[in-house]
Amino acid sequence: MDTKALGSIIKEARLSKKMTQNEVVGDFITRNMLSQIESGTAMPSVKTLDYLCKVLDIHLEPSELADSTGSPVGESYLNLRRLFLAGDYDKIVNASCSDDYRDELTALKARAYLELAKQMDESVSISDDQLAVEYAKKAQELSKQGIFADGYIEEKAAEVISSSAKRLKDYYSSLI
Repeated sequence: MDTKALGSIIKEARLSKKMTQNEVVGDFITRNMLSQIESGTAMPSVKTLDYLCKVLDIHLEPSELADSTGSPVGESYLNLRRLFLAGDYDKIVNASCSDDYRDELTALKARAYLELAKQMDESVSISDDQLAVEYAKKAQELSKQGIFADGYIEEKAAEVISSSAKRLKDYYSSLI
């Protein structure tokens, strides 16, 4: 189901219950976000969709929520979250996901790159220090994108860059 169709279902359910957008959102999401979801310009996260379905008493079968790939919306993102929790960061940084979950995937990739950078930073290899800097820079870049932009990731990545860069500087200075 595309974002416009899902938004239409949510809006129709809200109107049939004679609820305002403010009544639906409560403290969970913003009214502006609900407006974007209803207009089809934003796809709700799995958690937000679950919340809206409960509040509006909407019953959707997973097959109804299939994205353009035929997978239930968010399934690939949820699988990537499981990989992250299992520490399989390489698969995450190379993964793709439905465009509907671009912001979530970007945030997850930023965290995965940071974890990889930390792993490389703990190594004693110069080539690993170089990788640590590359991964940390990628984490910083991704941490600034989308609605889940995260200054914490950017800060921690800067710490890894500083640490690895110092070791690289010391190494190259010893060669002179």
